Amino acid sequence: MRDLPPEKEIVLRRARMTKAAALLLAGSLAMAACASDEEPTSAGGETGGAAADGPKIGLAFDTGGEGDRSFNDSAVAGVEAAIEANGGEVAKLSPNDDGSNRADLLTQLADQGYDPIIAVGFAYSDVIGEIAEQYPDVTFAQVDGAVEDAGSPENLTGLLFAEEQGSFLAGVAAATKTEADHVGFVGGVETPLIQKFQAGFEAGVEAVDPAIQVDSQYISPAGDFSGFNDPARGQIVAQGMYDAGADIVYHAAGGSGIGVFQAAAASGGRAIGVDSDQYQTVDDPALQAVIMTSMLKRVDNAVEQFIGDYAEGDVAGGENQVYDLESEGVGLSTSGGFIDDIQDVIDDYRQQIIGGEIEVPTTP
Repeated sequence: MRDLPPEKEIVLRRARMTKAAALLLAGSLAMAACASDEEPTSAGGETGGAAADGPKIGLAFDTGGEGDRSFNDSAVAGVEAAIEANGGEVAKLSPNDDGSNRADLLTQLADQGYDPIIAVGFAYSDVIGEIAEQYPDVTFAQVDGAVEDAGSPENLTGLLFAEEQGSFLAGVAAATKTEADHVGFVGGVETPLIQKFQAGFEAGVEAVDPAIQVDSQYISPAGDFSGFNDPARGQIVAQGMYDAGADIVYHAAGGSGIGVFQAAAASGGRAIGVDSDQYQTVDDPALQAVIMTSMLKRVDNAVEQFIGDYAEGDVAGGENQVYDLESEGVGLSTSGGFIDDIQDVIDDYRQQIIGGEIEVPTTP
């Protein structure tokens, strides 16, 4: 194995220790629950027993876990659709608060015989490549992780998205609908991935009217993933934008986005959701009323397709699959009818991006 940075070696050493414990306990899911501080849950089959008809899927969540009404829940929807189509079962694990046990989660799932294993989020990039090398007979996929960033193991598939393209359309919608000529962007964590959302949004606003003011701010800095699961801080950041005069705020902040919606409702403003159709996923009518659209990142479609390909024996591995506007991997939701009157404008920009007339930036 190639030389690793000391901090990465520590993570992987912990994963190997977890693997050794797993072997001693012969596949007990009680061990998995103890090591991860969470009981692995299953659907569509019996946990830890003989595999049901269809694949035995392992799902390792990003920060916030199931119930974030956004990124993680979109992955769950994809798994559920795949199980409905192909049969099988799923075990779900969430990282601890600081995310230090991500390698452990992947190791636990592999030792319990789950295959394929899907890691949700770019934060797994530091560990998934080495784990995949340790389990060459297991098929892995990573949402938002490029194969080359993980060392290019042949049993790993990257599920990537053109977030900047969908965010460009969100910027077009915000710029066309704003009455204050002032809009905002709230990012969860300041990373290159979330900066793609920011870059696309700002470019879309500028394409409509360069005079519109855009405020952009992050909930937490790079390396601090709490910004994806802190609605209170999300509300504070967004409230500052509404107080400064913005009337529409777009968030790419995972579970913290609920706080952005709360700030919009309190201020009489509007908001743009992300990943899932958040008009459909929030359970508070007051928040639903302020969500004018959501930038759809079809993690559900990507996960469902990957599992379906696995069930058919059609996963090549060692490559990335990219979902963009042309493949309908990203786009805007229309629930609530708030952007029905500007669909012609949105469709025009969409076609310009697909046709290559507009090249959307990926950095702010």
